[in-house]
Amino acid sequence: MLEVPVRLGDVVIDVGPLRAAPEFRFVLAAQAISMLGTHLTVVAVNVQVYQLTGSSVQVGAVGLVFGVALLVGMLTGGVVADLADRRTIAVATRAAVVAVFVGLAVNAALPAPHLWVVYVAAVLAGGINGLGGPALMALVPALVGPERLAAAAALTALSIQFGAVIGPVLAGVIAAGPGLAVCFALDALCFVISAVLLCFLAPVPPPEAAGERRPIRSIAEGISFVRRDRVLSGILLIDTLAMVFAMPYALFPELATEHFGGGPQTVGLLYSAPAAGALLAAFVSGWAGRVRATGVVLTGVVVVWGVAIACVGLTASLWVVLVALVFAGLADTTSEILRRALMQQRTPDRLQGRVGSLWLAQGTVAPSVGNMAAGVLSRVLPTAAVPVVGGLVCVVAVVALTLRRPDLRRASLSGPVGARPVDADPQAVE
Repeated sequence: MLEVPVRLGDVVIDVGPLRAAPEFRFVLAAQAISMLGTHLTVVAVNVQVYQLTGSSVQVGAVGLVFGVALLVGMLTGGVVADLADRRTIAVATRAAVVAVFVGLAVNAALPAPHLWVVYVAAVLAGGINGLGGPALMALVPALVGPERLAAAAALTALSIQFGAVIGPVLAGVIAAGPGLAVCFALDALCFVISAVLLCFLAPVPPPEAAGERRPIRSIAEGISFVRRDRVLSGILLIDTLAMVFAMPYALFPELATEHFGGGPQTVGLLYSAPAAGALLAAFVSGWAGRVRATGVVLTGVVVVWGVAIACVGLTASLWVVLVALVFAGLADTTSEILRRALMQQRTPDRLQGRVGSLWLAQGTVAPSVGNMAAGVLSRVLPTAAVPVVGGLVCVVAVVALTLRRPDLRRASLSGPVGARPVDADPQAVE
């Protein structure tokens, strides 16, 4: 039998975009440091809300409020990113959100923190971050070029997961020691550093053919483009199914306390385990841009996500659950790399902001809805049963979607099958 040697470069993450596009390094560094701060705040907010209310429903509700605000901000930000300087938008929004985290820090330092302050902060942080997210995402294709999109997506995932791995563990330690106010203050500092890093980018004027300039019609143009492209709509739907049905993160404070008998440190471990798997997925992503059966692989890894989440509720062993969550994170980030590259490959530059805003909105709102649903179900079912049911429903729904979407199954990053150049005319999509 002929054996085909596997080179290390075919597996290890491709760092070509860092050599070819020096400014891309500032984008990655800014994302890494801001995501570190974001995960400090996510864990701190969840712990604080659960301490104040003792309710996983309230934990999920804060996430849902943030998600709705983020959705509004992203839809607006997608339009602005296609009409204005993308660097300016990214810097300004990161600087503005610092005030929100300072407010959370002050509230957490009070003898009796106010729950309403957390909800207001969720609205403000969601709206501001949503406004800036599409602009930062739309910078990448022009910086790295269409041939390096998969590698750039993997590096982006790596920068994001750097904070996702360290942030929750650090938040758990800080929450148990100096206190939640320090978590929020550190997040403010992280976003200051992120804004400064983005200032090193050259100005990025809007595309010459930015399209419709009236906000509502501009958003509709982006939605229509995604709707007509069966692959783009498919990659949004497949992740929506996974996140809505199998997103148990809002249950982690309750599981840590009631199911595993732990405290903030256990909460931090539960949030960090998926991020550790995600980090591993990014490190071994060298193959992502060369695999022909991208759509088939995408379906497979989303099914792995569902199975791994179902395993979370099947045992009382914390270490077994952590291993399952590592696999969940590995599958989720592999899915993200493939979906992000396909999305940017198939979207012309004049629509990158609006299509990117739909991607980001779906990627945030769907988990928020999933977390809220998990919190509500935990009032009806035993908490440990919720991820089991959700994971199994996720698997069935994803398989059914893929069977109904042959274009999604045929999508590929490495060849002409299902591919379309990044500068293609969107009106040509059937």
